[in-house]
Amino acid sequence: MKRIMRALLTLALGLVFLVPAGASAHPAPYCGIVWGSLAKADRDTSAGASITNVRTGRHACYDRMVVDVRGDVEGYSVRYVDQVRAEGTGNVVPVRGGARLEVVANAPTYNANGVPTYRPANPRELSNVSGFSTFRQIASAGSFEGQSTFALGVRARLPFRVFILDGPGTGTRLVVDVAHRW
Repeated sequence: MKRIMRALLTLALGLVFLVPAGASAHPAPYCGIVWGSLAKADRDTSAGASITNVRTGRHACYDRMVVDVRGDVEGYSVRYVDQVRAEGTGNVVPVRGGARLEVVANAPTYNANGVPTYRPANPRELSNVSGFSTFRQIASAGSFEGQSTFALGVRARLPFRVFILDGPGTGTRLVVDVAHRW
């Protein structure tokens, strides 16, 4: 019995020296990302703001969508949905990818006089995302009653974050980052 106890103690001590300091049973999050995939929203209104552009960028750990706004965008809603629906009509806006993010900005694509402030050349392909790790397609789902909706097709349901940046000038930017993996 003493031999078995001694062997178990020796084995346990040996394992302590094999595990690096700071290691745990759970691996570190990918690139330190701890965002999650649940809906994110800020319900403030954005009086007088209007969208002027939508653009994208690739980063080491995530793909980024930026909605440029003239004025202060403060309200938004971003969530995974089965289908993104067009503003006003409710028609399905198809996008490539295994999952879809509905991105709603509380700012229209027109000014207070109804003059368009954002007219994409192709509403079904707002930005060329070929070669991106996560993004598959970004399409406009329309602008109606002071808000604009975008369909963001992604490879799979992955963690994302949403935030607002000030500038340039008096404008703001609504930013949506989607991780390359969990």
